Amino acid sequence: MTLLEISGLGAGYGGVRALDGVDLTVGVGEFVVLLGPNGAGKTSLLRAASGLLKAVSGRIVFDGADITSVPGWRRVGLGIGHVPEGRQVFPDHTVLENLRLGGFANRRAKSRVKHLLDEVLDLFPRLHERRGQLAGTLSGGEAQMLAVGRALMSSPRLLALDEPSLGLAPQKVAELFGYIGRLHAERGLSVLLVEQQAMTALSLAERAYVLERGRVVVSGPAETVAGDDRVRAAYFGGADGS
Repeated sequence: MTLLEISGLGAGYGGVRALDGVDLTVGVGEFVVLLGPNGAGKTSLLRAASGLLKAVSGRIVFDGADITSVPGWRRVGLGIGHVPEGRQVFPDHTVLENLRLGGFANRRAKSRVKHLLDEVLDLFPRLHERRGQLAGTLSGGEAQMLAVGRALMSSPRLLALDEPSLGLAPQKVAELFGYIGRLHAERGLSVLLVEQQAMTALSLAERAYVLERGRVVVSGPAETVAGDDRVRAAYFGGADGS
């Protein structure tokens, strides 16, 4: 069953076209990775899916409903959680305050917010330890966990993550992807991941897309995409893997 369906999507900034006729789907409980060079349109695609970038053509359908013209704040309530590039936590607010802000969509159900908060702090024990600390004083890895946790506070059905490993040490990258893998495997959460660490991302995903200049140039099962000569040349040093 398809959860997110993007068809013929066009979007851009001013006169610059960032996306040009993009087709992409994410199934219920599916892990999909989006690869591509810098400037390919990956971030723009996530922004368009979450309502932060207006579509100028095409359709975005979520859980069977056309949301192309639905504002971003309403898409959060529908079940799209977006973790933007660069974390973008509120530095002058505590960890708990950041998380509670993420639960705004559930604000009228205080018991639900408390339950979600307990779940997030259980998933990320380090955030529990730092719960009273200002977000601006967290390490990069802790801030990224907070960004993911804040998105989870909205009870998303689809978690869209934009380069969560950016700027993290290898050990922290492995830890973070372990958490994301658990969310997918244990909770059945659908994931759309933009990531430059292609090998790690493809090992987690079921399917993958590769964007170039705002268009999909490769798509298919993750293993097939990993073996594509163009992908190997771009990410693994050449078609022969050297």
